[in-house]
Amino acid sequence: MQTPGAPVLSVKLTTTNKAMVYWTSPSSGYNLQANTNLVTTNWVTPVECITDNGTIKYIIVNPPTGNRFYRLKNP
Repeated sequence: MQTPGAPVLSVKLTTTNKAMVYWTSPSSGYNLQANTNLVTTNWVTPVECITDNGTIKYIIVNPPTGNRFYRLKNP
């Protein structure tokens, strides 16, 4: 469920067959978190470096083994 006023988190495939997880910039106060299981509460900060080009913030992810879920969390 999308929180009203929160940036929209999107995913797209790159030309090198990696995933780009991205959202609008600026998006102060929101932190990207990842989890391998939506049933648990084990959300962690992903190890990938976040890039901000002034329009979007994004990470590039190699295809994972299994599932990986992402969310933007406002503490």
